[in-house]
Amino acid sequence: MESENLKIQKSIIFGYSTEVSSDLSDQSQAEPPPRNITGRMMTTPTPPQITAVSAPGKVFLAGGYLVLDREYTALVFGLSARIHVLVQDIDTSTGVQLSEIIVKSPQFREAAWNYGYHLTKDDGGIEVTQLHGSPTATPSRNPFVETALLYALTYISSLLPISTTIKPTTITILADKDYYSNPSSTSIANDAHHQFLDFGVRLQDAHKTGLGSSAALVTAFTGAILTHYLPPSKFSLDTPNGKSQLHNLAQAAHCAAQGKVGSGFDIATAVYGTSLYRRFSPSLLSSLGEPGSPGFSTRVKCSVQDTASPKWDAQIESGKISIPQGMALVMCDVDCGSQTVGMVKSVLEWRAREPVVSKKLWDELQTRNEKLATILSSGDIAAAGNAFSAIREKIREMGKLSGVPIEPEEQTKLLDAVTENVEGVVGGVVPGAGGYDAIVLLVRDDEETMEGIKRFLREWSREQGSNVKLLGVKGEMEGARREEGGLYGRLLV
Repeated sequence: MESENLKIQKSIIFGYSTEVSSDLSDQSQAEPPPRNITGRMMTTPTPPQITAVSAPGKVFLAGGYLVLDREYTALVFGLSARIHVLVQDIDTSTGVQLSEIIVKSPQFREAAWNYGYHLTKDDGGIEVTQLHGSPTATPSRNPFVETALLYALTYISSLLPISTTIKPTTITILADKDYYSNPSSTSIANDAHHQFLDFGVRLQDAHKTGLGSSAALVTAFTGAILTHYLPPSKFSLDTPNGKSQLHNLAQAAHCAAQGKVGSGFDIATAVYGTSLYRRFSPSLLSSLGEPGSPGFSTRVKCSVQDTASPKWDAQIESGKISIPQGMALVMCDVDCGSQTVGMVKSVLEWRAREPVVSKKLWDELQTRNEKLATILSSGDIAAAGNAFSAIREKIREMGKLSGVPIEPEEQTKLLDAVTENVEGVVGGVVPGAGGYDAIVLLVRDDEETMEGIKRFLREWSREQGSNVKLLGVKGEMEGARREEGGLYGRLLV
């Protein structure tokens, strides 16, 4: 077998090795230096290649809980808040082979991870090992980064010739400010194109606002690595096939990092943007097996390219839903997170206890969700308020029957008050699984309405002793995309 002839590179401690496996060999040793049209050797150094990809967060407008069942659909909007991932080659001295990838997140304290990588035997894919020899490396693990890196490099190695070098790179992760409730006012970069704040805390201490940061991270991270290492003939974000590859690979990596197979709506939104989404069958990913197991690389490749059985059966309709002209979807952060996992578990237990009652309620909720989607796409603003109210009615009923605070009384009061008292607010819901952490509103997209919402929330927070604020994020249609790497300036250093 081909894999039996592979010479695996020796263990990497600090990432340096002068002995290189045949699969990751330095092509410059086998090929003569490039020459110009006159035949003279070219000595001008080539600038390091820079790749940048971003992916949006999400707001789950309708279909929370229902999305867990393939019988139902969910209405999920992409957001203007994005996770950005920048990939840049590491220059090495002639004759020195560096098999290391450095990942850093400069907006957080102690957020740098160094990884060694090598090809395993028996078609097991790429093994990724966190290195602790560097004084700048963070000792704690980042399972989303590590797993996404493993899956992406495994897929890349399955596509490229065995002699191709997987070059060392530095990867920088940046988050728009609205992903977290506690940013400082200090910018790590601020120019005409981007503003990234210093969050001032360790990653594990940051308070998320529930915009889907892990899914956006895995999607942007995977997309950036594929774009950086693969030629456009193998992968391009600008093609439907490229989007499909990214979706399938990111779903597999995200589920592996979480340790469970979720509904996948957040990855689908990060890849495709605003969508009407029906989940994939959970059994699709169960056949991949463990990384490093015999045949893992081929199984990943077949799954990503959808050549294996069973086929991917997620339904993602990204062109059917839109935000009415002159309107915007905005988020309000209540800065009081909910334990989503426990809430979902309790709702599913209620559904198992009361299958007839729960099915009738979910069927009616699906009908109301579909009506809202139709109203939004048609631009019928006058009907949107009643559509939101009808959905909220069933959400509260489900919460009462299951004993889960999907729309808690505090959120009911807030939604009712902001809708009734602020001109330009059409309606809203507690998004996703519900709880205490956020509300989403459909509003008129003008400065007067936005200022009115801010004034109302300041007064509400003062009276209620809470901390509710309007986030700067808005709903948008586009999913993952390439960015201009040069616009990020010194953040690439």
